[in-house]
Amino acid sequence: MRAFFTVLFCALLVSCGETKKDDSKKYLPDSNGNLNTISVVVDNILWEDNVGENIRDFLAAPLNGLPTDEPMYGIRQIPPQVFDGFAARSRLVLKIEKEDVEASTKIANDAFAKPQTVVIVAGKTDKEIITQLTKNKAKILDAFNKEEVKENLRRINLSPLDDKAIEEKLGITIDIPSVYRTATEEDKFFWIRKSLSSSKTIDLMLYEVPMESISEGDSTIVDIVKMRNHITKTKIIGEDGIYMAVEEAYAPSLFTTIIDNKPAYEVRGMWDMQGYSMGGPFITYAIEDKINNRYLVADGYVYAPSLPKRDYIFELEAMIKSIKIK
Repeated sequence: MRAFFTVLFCALLVSCGETKKDDSKKYLPDSNGNLNTISVVVDNILWEDNVGENIRDFLAAPLNGLPTDEPMYGIRQIPPQVFDGFAARSRLVLKIEKEDVEASTKIANDAFAKPQTVVIVAGKTDKEIITQLTKNKAKILDAFNKEEVKENLRRINLSPLDDKAIEEKLGITIDIPSVYRTATEEDKFFWIRKSLSSSKTIDLMLYEVPMESISEGDSTIVDIVKMRNHITKTKIIGEDGIYMAVEEAYAPSLFTTIIDNKPAYEVRGMWDMQGYSMGGPFITYAIEDKINNRYLVADGYVYAPSLPKRDYIFELEAMIKSIKIK
């Protein structure tokens, strides 16, 4: 009988322990911070020296594909001694620890708040810390980007656009805010727009092309630019023969990525209107869909003269990265 009560008591302890662990996660405070803003927790001396310079060089580097230099992230430096309370609830945190420890880079989720991504870079010397930052640059940027895409989609899904027509005709789901409206809906082509003012807009085109339309290798970007120019000239028609095209004076950049667990090409560049003084940045994703023998293309562009455009392009990126092919 004593053995039975001992086992029961232990079971209750384990159960209570698990409940407390779950509760600690459940009651984490909500994170805070503007989109694309990182809190950098680092000693003032390090921040003003080579370590801080290295951090600024890659976190605040100009974002590719914009007409003017805009930093990839806004940065807020916080000394370690005041990193507590509200400050510790920042959604994105880069924490620099100069201590007598083995050099390392670690990524933690929901450490002080939720949702939250904290990157901790440690080393004994400035050189070790800078080496860690340089070696793990891509991993750090990827972790922050995924957190911001997730946050942007959370905000979008507070009031999403009904995408049943897109699902029926293109066989995909995508998260789009309800403030967007469908300007053109044709078989296998959608042009969706959000007005920023009477003349400024964020636009998204969704369509498909045959697999053979885009070849691999040196001609990939040429094929994508040719494809995009054809679509904008035939689908986004202006008055008096005016049409949109990729700006030749600004060479677009090509990257590879993964969307919905499928390989995708990512192109960033500038567009302009042939025959009219208009232009802005664009971002095109061609998602490989072998089962349906096609590339699913999601193409976003911005027309917002005199306004910063980084956050608008990022909104498009977040929407496109939510695509699921059915």
